[in-house]
Amino acid sequence: MKYDLIVIGSGPGGYVAAVRGAQKGLKTAVVERENLGGICLNWGCIPTKALLKSAQAFNYARHAAAYGVKCDAVEADLNAMVDRSRGVSATMNKGVEFLLKKNNVDVIQGIATLLPGRKVAVDGAEYEADHIIVATGARSRVMPSMPQDGRRIIGYREAMTLRQQPKSMLVCGSGAIGSEFAYFYQSIGTQVTLVEFMPQILPNEDEEVAAQMSRSFRKMGMKVMPSASVEKVDIEGDTCHVTVKDLKKNTETVVDVDIVLSAVGVVTNLEGLGLDECGIKHEKGKIEVDDCYRTSVPGYYAIGDVVHGPALAHVASKEAICCVDAIVHGTAPKVNYQNVPGCTYTTPEVASVGLTEKKAVEAGHEVKVGKFFFKASGKATAAGNTDGFVKVVVDAKTDLILGAHLCGDNVTEMISELVAAREQGITARQLAAAIHPHPTMSEAVMEALEAAHGEAVHG
Repeated sequence: MKYDLIVIGSGPGGYVAAVRGAQKGLKTAVVERENLGGICLNWGCIPTKALLKSAQAFNYARHAAAYGVKCDAVEADLNAMVDRSRGVSATMNKGVEFLLKKNNVDVIQGIATLLPGRKVAVDGAEYEADHIIVATGARSRVMPSMPQDGRRIIGYREAMTLRQQPKSMLVCGSGAIGSEFAYFYQSIGTQVTLVEFMPQILPNEDEEVAAQMSRSFRKMGMKVMPSASVEKVDIEGDTCHVTVKDLKKNTETVVDVDIVLSAVGVVTNLEGLGLDECGIKHEKGKIEVDDCYRTSVPGYYAIGDVVHGPALAHVASKEAICCVDAIVHGTAPKVNYQNVPGCTYTTPEVASVGLTEKKAVEAGHEVKVGKFFFKASGKATAAGNTDGFVKVVVDAKTDLILGAHLCGDNVTEMISELVAAREQGITARQLAAAIHPHPTMSEAVMEALEAAHGEAVHG
């Protein structure tokens, strides 16, 4: 069968590309080997947020007395939490199915292989298209020191569907995935040890944000070990003997836990795809593309985790729009990789965009820094969640916002204001001049911007 566009993979990059293509009048099909919605909807962003919401509800119930509510015999039911999480994923999966059907996108179930001549083979059947987009995503990286067996040494999929709550767990890797699972299991009563190779947890975040998260995690009772590496895991019965090396002291300790969760990043799904047979250039697990996501071979494109750039769902969706618009119109506005927000959905949450203070200074900027701590926020105090702050990094000469780093309750819903300001070149003074409603958490953005100019009223 002949199509105008075939998309391989139906994650947040793939299904968005397929829908956009259909909306632009292209006869479109999407190939999916597993579940519609890809990892994000089924095994990533969405189900983890459902688990984290359950943990949040449990913690509110545990501390209900602080809010004047009597709540006795509160227990965490991991099975029920997992069931709810899987139900949320199933609902979103049906939503993607409806969206594709509504836009007349054909769904081809199976494993796709690229063929020369703008063709795709799916389980023996052959399809042809003028344009083919690769959006096959990524999977959990397996480290030699932690070979995953799916039982004692697990990845994010198993962590999402455990039916028996472990008494103890070691999480290796403190990026968004590792930190979120560490927070979830610690919240419901598992003793968690969080190991991070870099000098700080959440290595890509501002140093002060990382320090705040370390304090918050330790306040929960979590053991946090930065500048450390997992050297090996010896399994004896139901116990994992984990050898952890302190990289600063050059010493080793053994941590005994029930479960080891490896959260040390992802690898792209490119094996067996037929890239070499089609002559498509790729290196170190990434497909080479131009600004419109064209590969080295005309008619073939790639977006999402399989190309260079942040491996984030919202980035893949933005790339999908750019790619399809370029197919239809010949060109499209480029994705601004300097203005991509990052979010971690722990409690407190973390959200950031742009340069950290350290990187701004290293880049040669003269900076002004403004901070506002949530302990001074009326809304945060009323909510009982005062951990964290808003920090803005402003160019002293242009007054443009170089970066923003938020740590606190609900800050993932607040970062978009700063992303939009940076995208449109709105200065710190201009954004601060906008009236922010009181009492809200978002007032902290205004307060931090004013603090950068030495004009904070409440900070």
